[in-house]
Amino acid sequence: MARSAAVPVAPFAARLVVAVGLLASLGACSSISPWTGKGEDLQKPFDPTTQTAEQLYSNGVDAMNARNFQTAGRQFDMVEQTYPYSTWAVNAQLMQGFLFYQMNMYTDAIGALDRFIQLHPAHRDIAYAYYLRALCFYEQIADIKRDQHNTQEAIGALQEVVNRFPDSSYARDAKLKIDLARDHLAGKEMEIGRYYERQHLYTAAIGRFQRVVDDFQTTNHVAEALHRLTEIYLILGLPEQAKRTAAVLGHNYPGSEWYEDSYNQLLAVGEVTDTQGKPEPSQRPGLLSRTWRSIF
Repeated sequence: MARSAAVPVAPFAARLVVAVGLLASLGACSSISPWTGKGEDLQKPFDPTTQTAEQLYSNGVDAMNARNFQTAGRQFDMVEQTYPYSTWAVNAQLMQGFLFYQMNMYTDAIGALDRFIQLHPAHRDIAYAYYLRALCFYEQIADIKRDQHNTQEAIGALQEVVNRFPDSSYARDAKLKIDLARDHLAGKEMEIGRYYERQHLYTAAIGRFQRVVDDFQTTNHVAEALHRLTEIYLILGLPEQAKRTAAVLGHNYPGSEWYEDSYNQLLAVGEVTDTQGKPEPSQRPGLLSRTWRSIF
């Protein structure tokens, strides 16, 4: 899924100084730089009096702002390797995850963020770390013609942000993205259902359309799913089920093109007549689950 231009800017990325706790386990860092692949920068003699941890970190931020991501990554690496017990080393870990994300290296970003979350669960920017991790899954969502495993992963990661940090701006954005991801999953179900219908595999098609009605009631695909069910019931010679499904469609989406199509199909086979007119739309539309259960 394409990266949104409205992704919230991380408060972490906008700050140079963040107060954090020290963690002794940082000393176990690898000597190989993920930014060089060879670790040549880290094997050179380094005089700690030449540049402080703060200076190295500041250099990394400057390089990142200039979009020199490899240089920034090496600077943050140097902070971790040379000053592993400093607060700057903790900050550098999160910044590495952010850099990988900026470079669309999502697997590396998730790995770096998982490490940060595990080592620093009480960090002041932990909500952002979870949110950025969720974005890494969200931005890998494929079109509906492909496997939707990443969509499920994204929904799970976004929901974790909502559950852990319900009052944050990250949670608000995560909720919107969950709705979009669920709409995407519903679209996949519709695509499969339409394929089954074209192949005359009506039982399989009904299962897919029914799942959209039952599990994705807040998405944009429900009206079409109800129409497709009406259509299939008529094909199978089940006019009562067709009329009841069309009634649910008319109750919840009285002005939709899908209801018009369903009504015209019922009219064409004599299940309704012109003199009857269309069923009166409900004065309280949108009660899909209640109406569905009461009819079926």
